[in-house]
Amino acid sequence: MSDGRVPVPTPVNEPILPYAPGSPERASLKARVRAMEKETIEAPLVIGGQEVKGEGTFSQVSPHNHARELARVHSTGRSQVESAVEASLKAARDWAETPFEERAAVFLKAADLISGPYRDTLNAATILGQSKSAYQAEIDAVCELVDFLRFNVHYGQRILEEQPFSPDGMWNQMDYRPLEGFVLAITPFNFTAIAGNLPSAPAIMGNVAVWKPSEKQALAAHYTMEVFRKAGLPDGVINLVHGDGALTAEVAMAHEDFAGLHFTGSSTVLKSLWKRAGENLDQYRTFPRIVGESGGKDFIVAHPSTDPEALAVAMARGAFEYQGQKCSAASRAYIPRSIWPAVEEHVKGITAEITMGDVGDLSTFMGAVIDGGAFGKHRDAIQQAKADGLEIVAGGGTDDSEGWFVDPTILRTEDPRSDTMVRELFGPILTVYVYDDTKWSREKWSELLELVDDTSPYGLTGAVWARDRADIQTAHRILRHAAGNFYVNDKPTGSVVGQQPFGGSRASGTNDKAGSIFNLLRWVSPRSIKETFVPAVDWTYPHMGE
Repeated sequence: MSDGRVPVPTPVNEPILPYAPGSPERASLKARVRAMEKETIEAPLVIGGQEVKGEGTFSQVSPHNHARELARVHSTGRSQVESAVEASLKAARDWAETPFEERAAVFLKAADLISGPYRDTLNAATILGQSKSAYQAEIDAVCELVDFLRFNVHYGQRILEEQPFSPDGMWNQMDYRPLEGFVLAITPFNFTAIAGNLPSAPAIMGNVAVWKPSEKQALAAHYTMEVFRKAGLPDGVINLVHGDGALTAEVAMAHEDFAGLHFTGSSTVLKSLWKRAGENLDQYRTFPRIVGESGGKDFIVAHPSTDPEALAVAMARGAFEYQGQKCSAASRAYIPRSIWPAVEEHVKGITAEITMGDVGDLSTFMGAVIDGGAFGKHRDAIQQAKADGLEIVAGGGTDDSEGWFVDPTILRTEDPRSDTMVRELFGPILTVYVYDDTKWSREKWSELLELVDDTSPYGLTGAVWARDRADIQTAHRILRHAAGNFYVNDKPTGSVVGQQPFGGSRASGTNDKAGSIFNLLRWVSPRSIKETFVPAVDWTYPHMGE
């Protein structure tokens, strides 16, 4: 048990390298991308600190060039999941008893490895394996992951320092124990940082974890695990298994020592995992913690006072960066008719200039969507929108001959509850509802905001654009539960660790705010300790006298 008195370094956000033409970081990253795209690595499971073969392998390919095999990844079977659980439990006592500052040192070293010698490798793995542009990879695989590690150590120490008042004659303490058992971390394809954070945040607080990353993020996960091991993470603290997520959850969540789930993915899968935990409650040693983030149908709503040019930039960046494959990406917009012609002109101009292709070319803005399933979903949604009479304002094309490419697409609908205004698509498709702002009033503004609030079951991110503080305040009030991350005069993406803790409620998850102290609190089970220095020797109380 640590007293947390050894101060950890004060965290600051990792600077974003610009990768401008002629810069040394651009040349270095480009060389690493070109070297790694010629490789096909073997990615084993890592259980108890040992590299383990699976019951078969699967291939990870580049989404923008699906003929390029990046990794042959070992796929877990039931016995490997069981071994991963046992390895984590074997490591649990020693790791829990490791002083906080020693645990912190592992992850602070991992942060420095990522920001230093592994910077190009993690960026290149994310560019090649997840089809992120150089900038999107940099802010994710390096800067956000480094920020998670450094800030979470800081938050962990703050938790340990939170101690109760002790009157004369006693000493009161809080012992922030890890959960009793292991944590299952199931991570998504779209953020290397989230994939690294979900197992490491509990580990910083003394927990052990079984980590199952997305099959489509296996390459970057492989190198993230390599960093953790090089940083000195003891064997068994984090155990990496690839492949079948349903099997992994079935085996891990049936174990009596299942103590927590750290999840990012779809609402459907989160609900199914929650139900599984509920069905198994009678056999668990403790009530498990369920921490999940599960998508959104994120909005931009503009007041007639909005500047059209700035709004168009926010729409394009918010909807099309990383092909719209962010939980926070803008996918529905409400634009007043009075400014729509100017907004349309600007956003069509931006969309026409967006470069899309091989993101290994560092001048490229957009890559491909993650796989054939996503491609088919987006293609079909666009075709159905056309059949339903929606206007194709921009884009609308698709091509899967070489990579899974979907044009940045803007649809215009006359129905604010049409399919693409309501259904999460997770791709580069933005649907615009142009509303009538003639005879405008504060009452009509409120009615529009009510429409935004009750259109979607999600509550993750959203942005309001307006000039008058009264109009902004009305949006704050009516949309209070519509978004866990709410932006004023900005795009609804781009949260930064330590600045905008991330998470939403409703169908978007448990809102435990990744990148904040609130998330770290979920991975401790506090024990209150009272020590009395001079115990009482008289059993009576004063009121008992005559």
